Parts: sequence; structure tokens; C-alpha cells
Amino acid sequence: MAKDDLQRSSRLLSLFRRHPSSLSMAKHIERVQRISESPTRPAAAGPAGKFDVADLYRGPATQAASQEEAGPPLDEKLRQAYFWITNHAIISPFYDIEYNDTPPQRFQFGDRKVAIDLPSDQSYSSYVLLPLLNLAVRRRCLLVGGPGRGKTAIAILMAVLSGYKLSEIRRAIQHGQPQMTIADLFGNPLPSTLVTAATMEAVKIGWRRWLSMRVRIIDEYNRIPTRTQSALLTVMADNYAEMYDQVFECPEASWFLTANDDIGGGTYQVIEALRDRIDIVVKALHFNTRFLNELLLRIEDDLRPEEVVPPQVIFSVDEIDRVGQEIRSVILPPPLRRRIEFFASHFEFFEPAAAQMEYMTKDTVKLAAVDFASIAAQSTGKDPLADLGSQTRNGLSVRSLMTSLIFVKAMALFRGASEVTFEDIRQIVPFVLHDKLVQNPDCPVFEQEEKKAHRVDRISWIRGLFDASCREYERLNLDRDDPLAGLDAQFEQGLEGVPEKEVRTRLASIERILREWSKGRKLYGHMFDDILKLKYYHQRYTNYLKWLTWKG
Repeated sequence: MAKDDLQRSSRLLSLFRRHPSSLSMAKHIERVQRISESPTRPAAAGPAGKFDVADLYRGPATQAASQEEAGPPLDEKLRQAYFWITNHAIISPFYDIEYNDTPPQRFQFGDRKVAIDLPSDQSYSSYVLLPLLNLAVRRRCLLVGGPGRGKTAIAILMAVLSGYKLSEIRRAIQHGQPQMTIADLFGNPLPSTLVTAATMEAVKIGWRRWLSMRVRIIDEYNRIPTRTQSALLTVMADNYAEMYDQVFECPEASWFLTANDDIGGGTYQVIEALRDRIDIVVKALHFNTRFLNELLLRIEDDLRPEEVVPPQVIFSVDEIDRVGQEIRSVILPPPLRRRIEFFASHFEFFEPAAAQMEYMTKDTVKLAAVDFASIAAQSTGKDPLADLGSQTRNGLSVRSLMTSLIFVKAMALFRGASEVTFEDIRQIVPFVLHDKLVQNPDCPVFEQEEKKAHRVDRISWIRGLFDASCREYERLNLDRDDPLAGLDAQFEQGLEGVPEKEVRTRLASIERILREWSKGRKLYGHMFDDILKLKYYHQRYTNYLKWLTWKG
């Protein structure tokens, strides 16, 4: 009997021991373990597989047998896991990640005309989907919400999907509390070696088991003391733990952290570097009371979903590795990449911050430790309703942008596509940037009646920023008339062999664009990045021209 079957049998046996004569419970278990029939998304084409020469020598029967033995494609297995969790494990009847292939039906309620759309294509619950994608890409997910909303439950399910036993998972959860020390987190030196060791290197450490796991759960991470947070940061950022000059190399893992509030407060303020390592934030939504009957069934049958996870949706280490490779191979089309670039360019630029353009950033103000509002008052009169950058106090880091790219690729693969779509970006980016973009509460935009809720609802706020950025992108007609597109294409060909006359022509083109832009009255964030890129090109061509002159 396979190891997975033995584990499943032992789980079922423990359930029957609690209720040895319960036929209804057996039927309930059978119902709960039912997974969705494949394909769960018939319209999905599936990501293109890599060519293998051996396929040329395999007949149809051999290929069919191999496919049956290998199981469903990994994107299909991810969807089966998702639907099993939403249908049987986590009661989260919310579809806040909405997709449409035709215009959705819209209904409005109340005096404020609150709108609800009925998605016309397969849509998803962020509370289940995003932790699952985090498992696939092995990043760091923060689950936020009040006590008792299932944050730890969803993290435990992710660990079960990775093949770990429940007993092992529960022992490995690190529970944040104000007295937690680095030794509590990592382990302790063995007493015998403390006595006999002549050097620090001779001290042996009894490392904690959780450090070697592929899924790591930190419950209430904002209750951990600051010094211990710094030690935790090393593991999260660099995958190693250190004590007494001893180093434990940790395998790459998926992280699931929980907190009871949205801003990372708690017993101890979370250090900025640790918060910056959080890749995606997921809100645990309220319990819908119309599903109380499901809770009643679980009480009556003493059934815990994490004990009856179907073996068909449990991933091996190799499968997690392969799904990560497939996610990275998903294509992000250049036109969509340009929209992400344009969106990200709005936020860092801050004209009053410096005299030299390169330093005109919000980070300059932060490093100077001066009041942001007082510097912002020196603005040159740009319309804050039109300037998207006026709504934030910071820009986006390289880590934030890289995380956005990997998660939009993961979303595309989950939907069975080989290319990222516009809606993949629009739906996922707000969750990645939830804690990355810091609101500017003094911005007049938030005084508008329809925007007041955005002070609290950060997902809708960021999605609104993305939509506004796309409207501006289309107004400027950048898909068809991007001033830098031709220069980018030329530069990508390299400088080797470019004659002096052509170099001078390209330098003149750069100067002509800058001269034309300098006639404008206002300077915005997307222009800031373009101007600096043109300066970069100009300098590269200038240096190359000097080298050509010297050589000839």
C-alpha cells in the first residue's frame, strides 16, 4: 500500500474510532472527499509543454498510459484543489476575483446604489485562491482578519496539500507571543557541547524541525518581539538560520503568516524590513450565516476537513517544483508589460524632493526624515485628481514588481492559459501591492464622496488606480505611439558595428524628444521615468561615439 493511502486510512480510522457506528458520518466523509470532475475549466487550453525528443518514439497507447499514470496536468490539479477547498473545506462563498467573457449583469441596492456584478466567466475567492497560488510559487502570504475567521485553518490546509501529516503541521506552527526568544524560534545548543566546546564552532545546535519544512506557518507574527523578528527576517529573506556561529540552511518554502489587523500592529510593531518581505496580503472575510448548516453537520459528525483531504489533490515535492517552472514559463505579452510599467511609473516621482531630477523621489523625502505633507505643499500646482502619484507616499520597490510578475503568471497558469491576460493583472496586482503602496491621507481625491471608502478598502483603491492608469495610457495612445519604442528596439540590437553617422542620428532623435517634452508645463511620474531612460540612452551613445572617434 502506498504511503499516501496509509496516511489516508489512518485518518479515516481515527474518525471512525470517535464514531464507530455512524453510517451518516461515513456518507458525509464520502461526500466531503469528492473532488470536481475534470476538466474543471473546459475552456482552458492548458500551458504548452516543453518538446521532448522521446515523444517522437512513443505511440498513442504509450502516451495515454503515461498521462493516466502521471495524473492530470498541474494547472488542472491546482484547480481541483481549489474547488475541493471552496466546496468542502473552507466556507468562503465569495467571488471577489471576477472574470467576464461577456458583460456581467449588474444590480444596485440601497440609497448609495451599491453595485454587485454577476460574473459571466469562472471567478474565484481570493481567500482560497491566493494562498494556493502562494503555495505554487513558494512566496510569503499574510492572512489578515479578526480572530476565528479561519486564517490558521487555510494555512494548515496548504501544508496538508504539500503532503505533511496533521500532527507534524500542528507541532511546527510557530505561535507568536511577547516572550518568544530566538532560541524558541530556532532551537537550543546541546548542553553537553556547551561544556566541552573550546570554540563557538564546536557548539552543536538542536535545530527546530519547522526550519526544514517546505511550508512554514507563523501565527500572529505581530506579537513576536522586535529582536526575534530580526532573526525571523533572516530565514524569510535568505533561507538560513544562525545561532552560536552555526548556520542551518533552510530549503525553499511557502510561508503563511497571520495577523489580526490590517496594518501589522499588535503587541509589537512589525519591523519595516520584515513587512517588506510579505509578498501578498489576503483578507479573511466574514462568515456568511446562511451557511450555518454546514457548521452544524461538522459538529454532529465531529468532522474536520483537514483530516479528510483527498489524496488526488495532494502535491509532491517534484510537482511543486514543476508547477513553479510552468508558472515561470508563462508568457507576459509586451503590450501588457508596458501597461504594468506605465502604472508603476506614477508613484515614485516627487518633484519638490530635490533640485536634481534623479533625486526627485519620495524615497529622498523619507531618507531625509522630514514631514511629507510640508514638502508636498511646495508642489507646482499639478491637478491632484489627475496625478495618480499624489495618492501615495511611496513608490514601488524592485521586489514588489517582481512579486507582481510572478503572481500574475501564476494566475494565468491556474486558469489554464499560456499567456497572461489583462484581467489577470487587474485582479492580482491589488493583493500584491496591498501593503506596498502607502496612502497619502492628505490627497484631495479621498475627499470625494465616491472615493471615501478607498481610505479603508485598499483592494478597490489599488484596482481603481490601475484602471485610471490604463485610461491615461489609452488616452496617450501609447500602444501605437510610444516615443521610446523605436529607440528601445534600436538599442536592443546592441552598439557593436553601429557607424558614427547612425549614432549621431540617434542622439539627435533623443534630443528632439526631450526638447519637445520640455515645452510642457507639468511633469508627471510616467514622464519622469521616460526622461531618465532617454538620458541613459544619450549617455550610452555619447560614450560609444567618443570611443568610435578615438578608434578612428
